[in-house]
Amino acid sequence: MMQLHFSPSMRSITISTNNGFIDFMKIKVAARHISYRTIFHTFLLLAFLLPFVFILTAVVTLEGVNKCSSFDCLGRRLGPRLLGRVDGSARLVSEFYKILNQVKTEEIPDGLKLPDSFTQLVSEMQNNQYDANTFAIMLKAMIEKFEKDIRESKFAELMHKHFAASSIPKGIHCLSLRLTDEYSSNAHARKQLPPPELLPLLSDNSYYHFILSTDNILAASVVVNSAVQSSLRPEKIVFHVITDKKTYSGMHSWFALNSIAPALVEVKGIHQFDWLTRENIPVLEAVENQNGIRSYYHGNHIVGANLSDTTPRIFASKLQARSPKYISLLNHLRIYLPELFPNLEKVVFLDDDVVIQRDLSPLWDIDLEGKVNGAVETCKGEDEWVMSKRFRNYFNFSHPVIQKHLNPDECAWAYGMNVFDLHAWRRTNIREIYHSWLRKNLMSNLTMWKLGTLPPALIAFRDQVHPIDPSWHMLGLGYQEQTDVENVKNAAVIHYNGQQKPWLEIGFEHVRPFWTKYVNYSNDFIRNCHIVES
Repeated sequence: MMQLHFSPSMRSITISTNNGFIDFMKIKVAARHISYRTIFHTFLLLAFLLPFVFILTAVVTLEGVNKCSSFDCLGRRLGPRLLGRVDGSARLVSEFYKILNQVKTEEIPDGLKLPDSFTQLVSEMQNNQYDANTFAIMLKAMIEKFEKDIRESKFAELMHKHFAASSIPKGIHCLSLRLTDEYSSNAHARKQLPPPELLPLLSDNSYYHFILSTDNILAASVVVNSAVQSSLRPEKIVFHVITDKKTYSGMHSWFALNSIAPALVEVKGIHQFDWLTRENIPVLEAVENQNGIRSYYHGNHIVGANLSDTTPRIFASKLQARSPKYISLLNHLRIYLPELFPNLEKVVFLDDDVVIQRDLSPLWDIDLEGKVNGAVETCKGEDEWVMSKRFRNYFNFSHPVIQKHLNPDECAWAYGMNVFDLHAWRRTNIREIYHSWLRKNLMSNLTMWKLGTLPPALIAFRDQVHPIDPSWHMLGLGYQEQTDVENVKNAAVIHYNGQQKPWLEIGFEHVRPFWTKYVNYSNDFIRNCHIVES
């Protein structure tokens, strides 16, 4: 605290502090010449000086140097600040920056033995008396090693996820086997779907026809259950479930023993469609059977891959594109819907990794304006990772044929929930274009794009896509970990596209409940196969 002391004779004024600054300033006043004007100017000067002195004292006190008991000490502490000088620690940091910049371009010596931890590094510094340059080199080598280890671990994690996503969980495999056995031993499991008297409804265009192509019985049950439970008019729903020959018996058993009334369901195997002959799908048969393609999708995904020139995200997308499902005929069946269902005019095609959360009947009222495919565009939206897909993300634009015919900035659209006008489709040559580009890609040794159903469809459906509102179809729940749960709640259809399927242990926990709520865990087959809610 600052104090003013006036002498009895009024000859002097003394300024002091309780921190030991005694006689900090004295103002001598001649007795005979004092005047109010002099006193006024004196106090004016004090009013200017006192705040400055207080601030300096506070700075020193806060820095823990209260023990200074003289003006000389205060000057030594504050002088460098006032003169713009830096203290020793700042100079040390500046020198260290220079050393780091020097070693930034230096090569790490071969055979350099690195400590395993920062504590060990400090210990070695003390024991070996490292200079600053040696310390900086050791630090650089340690950081580069840790970065390499983290990068390798990330790629290994992505590979493990890919293998997990490509495998069939034990419970789902068990479910298929038990239901197949039930089909052979239980007449109820073999009953006709739908009953004979309702067969005409399978081609009645006043109903809402959904088509689902899958070999996953549990996933199919969720798609169908969610659609029926979310519908305002379930009695108008007809599901056409297509599966492969090995899964047909089990799939039929499930829906025969678990009614979805008042909705209808039919289950058909690929082998039951007369139209699906080798003559009609020659290219797809080549895709399934060519050794090079099978090796690409089932072989070692690390061999030949230059991981040093790619990022984990790009590597993950490449792995996803190498899913074995992309060479399955089941995955390409959607391109043949007009031929497989010749009496239907408008259908909604669903992937098996979707959940329906809202009544979808308004989709049949959307005017596609003569276009064939009603789909959500994926080149614009809040989620820049999920909704930023253009043709450049799917095609190799260094290939001259792709470069000549396609625009890299053209907006992509999503498979998974599509409104197809089959009547308009039959007037186009979409199937022929699809086959033609598949053949070109095969002849180019898959250098135009790495297989899958979407790239050739993006070409075949060009100028035949009618954009629908994005709220109808939310994507990315199988690879976007930061999915907004509130947005999920508001979407009509949520799509777990990606590797982290909700029926896998690697699925994202925060979005899994939207799928599991439609699984009947009390069902005897599900319980006996130990499929539990996780």
